[in-house]
Amino acid sequence: MKKYIMCTIAAVLSATMVLPLFADNVISTKNAQLRPDFTITVDGREKNFKTATGEAAYPILYQDSTYLPLRAIGELIGKNVNWDESTKTITISGTRIPIFLYTDNPDIGTKTIQIQERPDFTIKIDNATKTFYSATGEQIYPILYNGSTYLPLRAIGQIMNKEVTWNGSTKVVGLNGSSTVTDADSFGNQQTTTITVEKAKEIALNHAGLTASSVSFIKAQLDYDDGIKVYEIEFYNSNKEYDYEINAATGAIISFDYDVENWTRPTTPTDTTTTITSEQAKQIAFNHAGVNASNVYGLKVELDYDDGQKKYEVEFKSGRMEYDYKINANTGAIIGYDSEYDD
Repeated sequence: MKKYIMCTIAAVLSATMVLPLFADNVISTKNAQLRPDFTITVDGREKNFKTATGEAAYPILYQDSTYLPLRAIGELIGKNVNWDESTKTITISGTRIPIFLYTDNPDIGTKTIQIQERPDFTIKIDNATKTFYSATGEQIYPILYNGSTYLPLRAIGQIMNKEVTWNGSTKVVGLNGSSTVTDADSFGNQQTTTITVEKAKEIALNHAGLTASSVSFIKAQLDYDDGIKVYEIEFYNSNKEYDYEINAATGAIISFDYDVENWTRPTTPTDTTTTITSEQAKQIAFNHAGVNASNVYGLKVELDYDDGQKKYEVEFKSGRMEYDYKINANTGAIIGYDSEYDD
């Protein structure tokens, strides 16, 4: 009997010692949400995703993080996505022609789904094995749904070298610019604000060539624009009103404009010459927005005056984004621009 008990204890101890070795490799089935109501944009352009068979692939919400299909990300960054069944390895490498997916996906409504968390999957990018972590430093794994592998936004931001942002009011997830990823993959957190409102005011004043003592501020507040935290700064100097939008994370000036109060345009302008054509102004705006003419609709180009200066006003839509540009009609310089999500 004693020998039997000792053998039993030894077996239990052996099992408890072996379990941790495989705990990180356990495949588990979890509940998640399919979220077709989430909009994904890359540098301001809306993207829809497809499976290898051409079916719609929607974002997945799992443990407060949004997951996107790895195959579609490979297409966006122009790399091949390959699967090795023997080693459970996904390799993203090589060069392919990016496929930009503009076809609208049908709205099927939010629903609960079952996914597999796959710690046994290995992700390699250009033959380098990658491990991904959450904002709190915990390792995060790929998930598998309907035969497609998904990664969380934070990981995709790292792969694409993009900043990840989330706009809760419009449910828009953005992958923007070429910078480090923020903690916005978690819906409990918003884009990090790294500059203060006072610093934003200072940036605007320096750009306008003015001092704080020479202006009267009428607005200085934190807001959201296209899923990005911005400071809206407005102030007066003499008879001019200045408007600035400043990225709250980087301090970059997103847009600026100023108006001269009590100024009226002459009935017959004395100088009607322009150096650039409306077609050139159009192309300048398209190039800056990163859109192709074939994907543009609602285009309007108009020659006008602003503060005594000839300018082209160029307005257009692409996807669900609406763009407004002011372009100097003589130099081709972009005087001001703005873009917003058209709901």
